[in-house]
Amino acid sequence: MAQNKPTREQIARMIVEAPGNAPAYSFETIEPRKDSPLVGGRLAVLGSSVAFGAGSFQWAVGEYLSRRLGCDLAKSAVSGTTLADQGQLSYVSRLHSDFDPRDRWDAFVCQLSTNDATKGAPLGEVGKGRDLADFDATTTAGAMEHIVCHVRRTWGCPVLFFTGSRFESAAYQQMYDLLCQVRDKWDIGVLDLWNNPVINDVPADQKALYILDGIHPTKAGYRDWWGPELERQLLAYLARNDTKG
Repeated sequence: MAQNKPTREQIARMIVEAPGNAPAYSFETIEPRKDSPLVGGRLAVLGSSVAFGAGSFQWAVGEYLSRRLGCDLAKSAVSGTTLADQGQLSYVSRLHSDFDPRDRWDAFVCQLSTNDATKGAPLGEVGKGRDLADFDATTTAGAMEHIVCHVRRTWGCPVLFFTGSRFESAAYQQMYDLLCQVRDKWDIGVLDLWNNPVINDVPADQKALYILDGIHPTKAGYRDWWGPELERQLLAYLARNDTKG
């Protein structure tokens, strides 16, 4: 017999009581890097619940990177939303509504949403075209290409996608494979936690501290597990491309 899904109240209690959300894991303790190439810069983050910080009181990837690298953060993250354009809260829709084309970004970081996998969004395929009209943004692949193309043309800054850490999902593996194709076509950054033994081979008791439900990290998870590896990969990408942001 299938188990009932936890209620909102039960989920809220899980978050409050999670050891990884204890005061000891406050982001206030994050020391900024003295050699950060993004000091005084601006970071944009687009995503869903993992970027929002649904299991960590809204302390997540963007907050870690902005504190660690000394840059301002603009974040558009809405739980339950998809890359594939399925309404006004989708990634594509919020890309256009929440980020002013007159602004400046030193890096634009996008979450590879788990919701496309769990909600069965159409995957689509990576095409040969490089114009917005060439992409079917109602598919996951088309949405990724739309985001990359729009960010490049509007702000001219580096674009990077970050993945989640490993969980049981053949659909997310397919999305990861698509993302690698997008990377190869557009030469974007991929902050890879999915296919990453440094992240995924931690002991079970440590992982229990770091992640709430298999997908959403706790504050400890973002601060001490995902964050340092995302930081390392982001800075390596920027260094390879010899650019600030």
